[in-house]
Amino acid sequence: MTENQRQSPVQFSVPALDAEERDRWPVVLEYADEGEGPDLVDLSHLTRWDLQDRDLQQFRPGGVVVPERPGSCAFGNGVLVNRMNRTQASIWHLNPGEPPGPPSESALTDVTEATVFLALFGPGVFSIGEKLTALDLSRPEPKPPFLIQGPFSRVPCQIVVLERSGETDGGLLFTCSRGYAADMVDSVLSAGREFGLRPAGEKAFLRWLSSVFPETE
Repeated sequence: MTENQRQSPVQFSVPALDAEERDRWPVVLEYADEGEGPDLVDLSHLTRWDLQDRDLQQFRPGGVVVPERPGSCAFGNGVLVNRMNRTQASIWHLNPGEPPGPPSESALTDVTEATVFLALFGPGVFSIGEKLTALDLSRPEPKPPFLIQGPFSRVPCQIVVLERSGETDGGLLFTCSRGYAADMVDSVLSAGREFGLRPAGEKAFLRWLSSVFPETE
């Protein structure tokens, strides 16, 4: 084990078929018995920042302009920027590889190791979501991606609807405090059991992401 190794709060009870270490994170690329979806992927190793400032428009994280309206999201260069309120935005780096350097601006806080980060995507995703939250994840407007803040499996979360294709199919990204990871994963897998939900590795997420945003290939 690498000295000072970082550890995801998520531990799936299925064996990994392919894994690597990246920036001291053990990253599972593929799990045994992955199906055709829906999939639940642990992305806790991907860098996430919290941005707080009175003038968010002056920032260009990854070259992406911070959206003006709360609940709006912008994606580019592998970076997803979510406007939370008047003075706060979250920044999620969705591409693997060499992580970005530590934030130099005093307005930025690295929250990667303080939170859990999960992707839920594939057929039946919104049906699964209906079992876990009263939030309207499948509403026809606005057009994805958009941010919803509220309880998911009774836990305060940031949830981004990244894709919606039909009434039940699509994809969500969500994050919450690290301490809720085990209970969150158990409840999501339980809710998704009837739909064939299974843990999947980072490769499955990247395939799906590139189908939503072809420029990420």
